[in-house]
Amino acid sequence: MNKQEQTKLSIITPFFNEEESIEKFLEKLKKVTLTLENYIFEYIFIDDGSTDRTLNKLISIKKNEPNIRIIEFSRNFGKEAALTAGIDLANSEAAILMDADLEHPPEIIVDMINLWNEGFDIVLAQREDRSDETFIKKQLANSFYKIFNKLSSTKIPPNVGDFRLMNKASIEAVRSMTERQRFMKGILSWV
Repeated sequence: MNKQEQTKLSIITPFFNEEESIEKFLEKLKKVTLTLENYIFEYIFIDDGSTDRTLNKLISIKKNEPNIRIIEFSRNFGKEAALTAGIDLANSEAAILMDADLEHPPEIIVDMINLWNEGFDIVLAQREDRSDETFIKKQLANSFYKIFNKLSSTKIPPNVGDFRLMNKASIEAVRSMTERQRFMKGILSWV
């Protein structure tokens, strides 16, 4: 398929109690995606059991946005389950996983797509600044990844979260896994 002829991309966004940021997130996201004329986007939102009005806001927005798809969990199953549900629903040539809390800047999507067009199967976004985190959180995260990477043959890059673009083959590889208790950072690094 020629990537310059309206290629379909999915943006998969799990959320839990993002009432304060969901509209701003979607506004910033649309501002970026509307500039990408060669692409059609489907926005997949997964409500991980929110107890605030996030879901109601999204349902209201969806009335005027037919390319928004919403998955509603009956309770909080965790981000791993939400990402899995979004990946299972995605119907596109590539998918971008990102959070709704604006920790993942939508502006980076353009660079991710450009790298994908250059032939990369997976494009990771790496955090450069962790100054907003406490010393203890940084130390615990660093220790976890050092130990994990020492013990595992699958290496997880430092300062890389779930914000990434995955091509269709990578999406299919994740779909083929039958694990029920998933460690997505490990799975996504393995793929």
